[in-house]
Amino acid sequence: MNNFRSSCGVHGDRLCGGLPWIAAVVLLLTAMPALAQQPAAGRVKVASGAAFIVRSGNAVPVRVGDAVYQSDGLRTGTDGRIGIILNDDTRVSLGPSSEVSLDRFAYAPAEGQLGFVLRVVRGVAAYVSGRIAKLSPDSVHLETPAAIVGVRGTTLALRVVPE
Repeated sequence: MNNFRSSCGVHGDRLCGGLPWIAAVVLLLTAMPALAQQPAAGRVKVASGAAFIVRSGNAVPVRVGDAVYQSDGLRTGTDGRIGIILNDDTRVSLGPSSEVSLDRFAYAPAEGQLGFVLRVVRGVAAYVSGRIAKLSPDSVHLETPAAIVGVRGTTLALRVVPE
């Protein structure tokens, strides 16, 4: 009878509980290259209530300081609020029951790469323009289901009510 045990979870010739750990490591390693290839677009500055970052289809509760990437979504519940500041000093705030998607964020002025596209799906969003709007106003777009708003260095609030 083989009673070999070690602190690493090995019993005899089999690995106890190894499959969940292997799956978690594989998942982590496959997700890391996608995020490592792109720099963070900004950070969460304010979060309260039910507030989530939607990344690769997964909703993760948001915390102050979390990175926000191009292609991330932001979603709030009935008591949720989120405020983010992007690398060009653009500010976006969401009220309760809101959802947006950061479809494009490019801020590399030295390389001539400037662009910002925020798709407002539902709810209330406030926007304060940053340096992208000052340097390249035509590259800033706020999209709603009914319209695309071009921004010329301003502050605005949108309310989108799904049909």
